Amino acid sequence: MNLFLLAQRIKALRQERGWTLRQLAARTELTDSVLSKVENFRVTPSLPALARIAEALGVKLSELVEGLDNRPRLVVVRADERLGVQRDRPGSRLVYEALAHKRAAKIMEPFLVTIPPGQARRELLAHEGEEFLMVLEGGVRYEAGEDVHELRAGDCLYADGAVKHRVISRGKKAAKLLIVFAGRT
Repeated sequence: MNLFLLAQRIKALRQERGWTLRQLAARTELTDSVLSKVENFRVTPSLPALARIAEALGVKLSELVEGLDNRPRLVVVRADERLGVQRDRPGSRLVYEALAHKRAAKIMEPFLVTIPPGQARRELLAHEGEEFLMVLEGGVRYEAGEDVHELRAGDCLYADGAVKHRVISRGKKAAKLLIVFAGRT
């Protein structure tokens, strides 16, 4: 199932209704923090939680997940077809572009991430699964728990997403990263 698309669908339905995360939380008995993590593709909701979200949004669970298991053998996403994604909001200036959004069911979720000079998430965060990162342009500082790594163009990193981490752009120009999130199998 395309968990990234599920997260985007939940967020879009909430926003169509003009609801805040807190308003949806009140209707689902989930916390706004959990719902934020669901919408930002940081956690996957359990089936009972997903059913409560669907009910609160006024859609059938089957409608919420419809088409999320499509698995064409090959999809092409042209440079001008990348899908901009908001993560790490509010206040984040990091730009995420989904690179494989046309394939619903997948085990990896690749993004092109642009981080303006000196920018980073305010706090270290964890997520489900694993993460591969390659610095395409510029340089970054990768903080994971007590570990700190300075990376420059061409450097790669593979990490367990359960460790709280963040990436900080270093230098005078924006850093560009290829980041691939993968769930556990």
